[in-house]
Amino acid sequence: MIVRWSLGELPEVLAELGLERPFLVASPRWSLDVPTIGRWSAVPSERIEVPAEADSLLAVGGGSAIDVAKNASVRAGLPVISVPTTYSGAEWTPTFGIRSADRRMVGGGAGAKLVGVVYDVGLTLELPRAETVGTAMNALAHCAEALYVRGRNDRGDERALEGAALLARWLPAVVERPRDAGARGMLLRGAAAGGEALALAGLGLAHAMAQALGGRYGLSHGAMNALCLPPGLRFARAEAPDAVARFEATIGGSGVEELARLGVFGRLHDFGVPEVELPDVAAAAAGRAGNQAMPRPATVDEIEQLLRSIY
Repeated sequence: MIVRWSLGELPEVLAELGLERPFLVASPRWSLDVPTIGRWSAVPSERIEVPAEADSLLAVGGGSAIDVAKNASVRAGLPVISVPTTYSGAEWTPTFGIRSADRRMVGGGAGAKLVGVVYDVGLTLELPRAETVGTAMNALAHCAEALYVRGRNDRGDERALEGAALLARWLPAVVERPRDAGARGMLLRGAAAGGEALALAGLGLAHAMAQALGGRYGLSHGAMNALCLPPGLRFARAEAPDAVARFEATIGGSGVEELARLGVFGRLHDFGVPEVELPDVAAAAAGRAGNQAMPRPATVDEIEQLLRSIY
């Protein structure tokens, strides 16, 4: 996959890939100075109509926009070039979730054809604090889980540890100085490393819980990862203590709870999650691929207790 670090290189990326008629997938706030043959602005969306003459999909935005493009990629057989504006890492994986306009999960899939990513720190400078911290914690979860899921591998470990170090070091700086392009740039590189680790190794239990919560209630995937990573790590520590110790040594004094608190997310009940439905959420999380990829998948009862610990 082609990776570049300036929006000014996007025309060259398209030319290198031989693509001339990209169809833009982006919410109304984003626009690019490259020729496109049309635009899909409904993000998130469970449907998308791609013109027959399009030869590619150009996704600009966070995970929701990129997932819409990946859904279209599978349906239309077209390649995707992503221009991320958050730290979500969605640009690295061919899997995707399909969300309705109210952000509730209504399906998912795999097999998107990913051919390029163009990062540009300037696109992240206006990202609000909650989205900054939430998507960065999502990226940190990619790093942590890549170290202990069944699909882990040496290259994934390398990228995970590199990403974790960058994310832990630079997230507090970005929260303190939101328009510091240098700090934002390092955070973006950490997220990119985490996204690659995710693609190489896969997801774990923290993501399974975050996906179950976000999909059921239409909640921010980043915020849910910020809440779910600490209990996910507690469970993983019993099954893969050496891997968790490597992760914790890498992030140093900035423990995951301390980093998550930067987003001021509160607890699950602050998001309107009904306590009576926690067993149902636990059952949904137990069956997700992330839990099944753990060295030992958590039981429904174990996941319910982890959810109650952050309720």
